Amino acid sequence: MAKPQKRFVCQSCGSVASRWAGQCADCGQWNTLVEETAAAATPFQAKHNLQTGGRSITLVGLDAEITLPERMQTGIAELDRALGGGFVEGSATLIGGDPGIGKSTLLLQAAAKLAHAGRSVIYVSGEEAADQVRLRARRLGLGDAPLMLAAATSTRDILTTLGQGMPPALLVIDSIQTMHSDLIEGAPGTVSQVRASSQELIRFAKERGTAVVLVGHVTKDGSIAGPRVLEHMVDTVLSFEGERSHQYRILRAIKNRFGGTDEIGVFAMQTEGLTEVANPSALFLTQREDGIAGTTVFPALEGTRPVLVEIQALTVRLASGATPRRAVVGWDSGRLAMLLAVLEARCGLSFATSEVYLNIAGGYKVQDPAADLAVAAALVSALSERPVPVDSVVFGEIALSGEIRPVAHGALRTKESAKLGFERALVPASMAADGAGLKLSGFKSLGAFVGHMLGK
Repeated sequence: MAKPQKRFVCQSCGSVASRWAGQCADCGQWNTLVEETAAAATPFQAKHNLQTGGRSITLVGLDAEITLPERMQTGIAELDRALGGGFVEGSATLIGGDPGIGKSTLLLQAAAKLAHAGRSVIYVSGEEAADQVRLRARRLGLGDAPLMLAAATSTRDILTTLGQGMPPALLVIDSIQTMHSDLIEGAPGTVSQVRASSQELIRFAKERGTAVVLVGHVTKDGSIAGPRVLEHMVDTVLSFEGERSHQYRILRAIKNRFGGTDEIGVFAMQTEGLTEVANPSALFLTQREDGIAGTTVFPALEGTRPVLVEIQALTVRLASGATPRRAVVGWDSGRLAMLLAVLEARCGLSFATSEVYLNIAGGYKVQDPAADLAVAAALVSALSERPVPVDSVVFGEIALSGEIRPVAHGALRTKESAKLGFERALVPASMAADGAGLKLSGFKSLGAFVGHMLGK
């Protein structure tokens, strides 16, 4: 075996010396030479390297002619919206969600619609028997769909069966945590098995042009279980969100190589399965005639879709000396603490002796920074017991200086608000030009906004 060569590298200038010295001969720095062991020089390395012997690859320019991938529309508009227009041939899609949220039901409905449209579809279940899937299809009214079912957990058996005939247009694997590859050791669900099984299925999808859908389990914090490399291997990652106690479900695109992210599809769980919700704003708004203190309406934006949600705030006065509580559902608790600090520092409103509760109605989760002004309006309304007019929407971003900053797609938000019957909007001053049918009130600072709400 070849003896490893010793070398000394200067940590200041990077020069290499064959022996140690107190001072670097190149840069003159003292005590910077550190010994490093170089790779052993072997006869194989002397004769072979990766710079020769390979196959030349084809290099193309950015202006080369390309053909857009063909999409398979499922007939479920909300699912197609989240996918960016439908499944792409030869793509791999990963969908995750809590147990019982409706992943299998949604995929069974989509597979049945594609089968009715003349596509070849195979549904492989590793958690249920074929009879159980067949009974669920009958409950959903899909018993007559020309859909092929199988109950298997061996990746080799699945790929062997698929290789005997024409590849299907869509292959559903429910779930990837139950698949097992005999190429490596380990129980199904382990990191190595999930990675190996997914790699073989994705390779089949790329080579044969089959759209593969993998169902993934999630952990307690809601992230997809298994190695993170699984999300990097697939083309599209969808997250199915919602509370099992509520009938509403949100399908969110986290990653999409063939379309935009941040698109959502909204569904309602009914006795006949998951049904589409064409107007999601109606789900998250309370129908009332009189205003209630502590509630505001915020036009959130999910991708290209505006969704109007109701923000609810409640403040409770405490006795002196008690520690106030801050509870948040559907919004960032850190951003609430920042907003309370701005209200106290810039507007003179003190929440130090009050418990603060904030809730986004309908189980919706808001990540849009434009919700700052709507949350501030709800907090001021709850503290002063002055209701915000029921025909008003509020949106805008608040800076630490108290400035109200403009947000993206203001015209789209006001247009959707006007469509649903709202008449006024409280917005940043720089966005008060185009109302799209609404009467706009612009504010430059949070102090002016609070003064308007308190009637000063």
